Amino acid sequence: MAPSVLSRDVIQLNMEDRLQTICKERFDKGLADCSDEQVYFALLELVKEIASLTNKIEGEKKVYYISAEFLIGKLLSNNLINCGIYQQTEELLKKYGKDLSRIEEIEPEPSLGNGGLGRLAACFLDSIATLGLSGDGIGLNYHFGLFKQVFKDNLQTAEKDAWMQKDSWLTKRDISFDVYFGDRKVKSRLYDIDVVGYNNGVNKLHLFDIETVDESLVKKGITFDKEAIEKNLTLFLYPDDSDEAGNLLRIYQQYFMVSNAAQLILHEMKEHKYDLKRLYDYAVIQINDTHPTMVIPELIRILVEDKAFTMDEAIDVVSKTCAYTNHTILAEALEKWPLAYLEKVVPQLIPYIKELDKRVRAKYKDPKVQIIDKEKRVHMAHIDIHYGFSVNGVAAIHTDILKNTELNHFYKIYPEKFNNKTNGITFRRWLLSCNRELAAFLSEKIGDGYRKNADDLEKLLEFKDDEEVLNKIEEIKRHRKEDLAAFVKEKEGVTLNPDSVFDIQSKRLHEYKRQQMNALYIIHKYLEIKAGKKPPVPMTFIFGAKAAPAYVIAQDIIHLLLVLQEIVNNDPDVNKYMTVLMVENYNVSYAEKMIPACDISEQISLASKEASGTGNMKFMLNGAVTLGTADGANVEIAELVGPENIYEFGKSSDVVIKHYEKADYVSKDYYKKSPVIKEAVDFIVGKQALKVGHKENLQRLYNELLNKDWFMTLLDLEEYIKVKDQAFADYLDRESWKRKMLVNIAKAGFFSSDRTIAEYNRDIWKLN
Repeated sequence: MAPSVLSRDVIQLNMEDRLQTICKERFDKGLADCSDEQVYFALLELVKEIASLTNKIEGEKKVYYISAEFLIGKLLSNNLINCGIYQQTEELLKKYGKDLSRIEEIEPEPSLGNGGLGRLAACFLDSIATLGLSGDGIGLNYHFGLFKQVFKDNLQTAEKDAWMQKDSWLTKRDISFDVYFGDRKVKSRLYDIDVVGYNNGVNKLHLFDIETVDESLVKKGITFDKEAIEKNLTLFLYPDDSDEAGNLLRIYQQYFMVSNAAQLILHEMKEHKYDLKRLYDYAVIQINDTHPTMVIPELIRILVEDKAFTMDEAIDVVSKTCAYTNHTILAEALEKWPLAYLEKVVPQLIPYIKELDKRVRAKYKDPKVQIIDKEKRVHMAHIDIHYGFSVNGVAAIHTDILKNTELNHFYKIYPEKFNNKTNGITFRRWLLSCNRELAAFLSEKIGDGYRKNADDLEKLLEFKDDEEVLNKIEEIKRHRKEDLAAFVKEKEGVTLNPDSVFDIQSKRLHEYKRQQMNALYIIHKYLEIKAGKKPPVPMTFIFGAKAAPAYVIAQDIIHLLLVLQEIVNNDPDVNKYMTVLMVENYNVSYAEKMIPACDISEQISLASKEASGTGNMKFMLNGAVTLGTADGANVEIAELVGPENIYEFGKSSDVVIKHYEKADYVSKDYYKKSPVIKEAVDFIVGKQALKVGHKENLQRLYNELLNKDWFMTLLDLEEYIKVKDQAFADYLDRESWKRKMLVNIAKAGFFSSDRTIAEYNRDIWKLN
């Protein structure tokens, strides 16, 4: 039976026959005789076939979610779950002596994102499809992604992450557009990945590439000619922007993304014969952070130059179509491009950007709200706010900070545009896929309803005093710790003790994330143990993150962590009490093993600087207890679980904001008056650290802490040590700790991305 005449239901009913047929056609052998790799490719073909026969979600109005990152992770298990055939597939393969979990490991992970921004976008696409909403993602098809992280001599080095294979989830489409950079033209090519909703239809992730991309341009590590635009445009996510060529390349990438997005949207409007004068009735464009901002002037330009709109008409239509999500108040994400750079890359947009700025200046004299500032820099977020109809933050406290301080001058002008959409995660990946034992146990106790309606997890609270249930949750946690220990032993060569507390911090690594605070705690504990003060329970500290090439201090922090790993793990006086591990090349696949194994979830930021976080939600869902600052979604976690089920420390966002206003924080004052802080900080440049580390890196980090410490690490260090010590002591009260685990799982339902997307649709998109 040819696949073209098969229906999805027929394939699923006759999955064994279809899989056997694929194996015979592709490899000329039966399923039992195929290698694991061959079975993976057969499953890939089968699932793509099922997705192609699944109804495309349609609606008169559609959301286009434009993002520089989509950290989608491996898709086989996720798609099998969402198609409702995971268990069927697992049992079928077992019949032929195959292990699905082993086969899943073969899949390369698409390198299309870096951290929370991209993972959030992936969760959102999953939920949009699961809720049956018409909505596609639009981004770029990065050949080498961010980079593959390799540790050498206790330093991070970067290599290209060649994740693409001939057979993959990517489907080449017969759609391409011309994109102009002044006089230079490139031709795009569209690739699609099916986004399969949970027991629902299919949407698309549209990824644009260039036909002339040249992977051989990349030489040693991740170095390449940044000026060969026709060859390099889609090689890397976030190319090193420490020089002008890197900055220009980022602008090239962003414009390439939005030009293709605008052309695709208008192409689809034409296919449906929609009236472009009412574009906002048929399309909503969600701008995810400032990277896609140029879609606003680009759409205006096309409507004026190609569709005979007046400037007023074009601006009005586009302003009613575009919505903006602000993910952080940090300057690096609130992009400000020099006008001169934009003139070099996209001269055709300059008249429109200047026109948008002129209109703002005619209405408002406050320089803080102008698009082009006195230094001739273009503020991308200002374009989004003035010429979009919605501005949302991603956690309650973050949105309040936007309204009351950071974007207050805009809030006074457009109070009706501002709204909050607290982030969420898809439970399909972060529970059903990565912790199947826990998911099965929850189904046994509270039913399957939570898989679609996450609020049903609250039913677990009925068992908070049930010894059998509490013991089972603890047993499952132990299994995940053993799984992680086995994986780490094989991959990293480091032995982890499953009887220890697994304290995990996996965050995008910049200076502001304050992994260095955790490092200083480790130094403090190491020195205590050396002085004879033994901890109440063995401790395992696990870190996962990459530092972008231009972030020098972030790379120094990684160096310090690797130095501590070498010192601690090789010290016989200490290593029976504590272990340190910085995992290599942290990605979604690693996260899926670390998160279910976590006991204490480190969620440290400088209060007011973390917009939301989503790792905190994933850890919580899997029974970890949060240790963190009162910032981002931690605030909402604390409200849900209660003070006895979370460990909070640190100065409040109000106090921090006042420190910045007064410029009165001096890190050296804390260093001088605290022997504990001084001892820990001095260790960074002490004999032991310098013996295994590099003086240049350690000295620079030490100087940064003492002379700048812009994110106030030392401000909260003593309280952090005290609260963290308390968490480790409390871990010994197993009955109380098991209840904390259960409450965290039960209260995680609010953080489902299904809830977040339902709110986006209700308040912003209004798709149905």
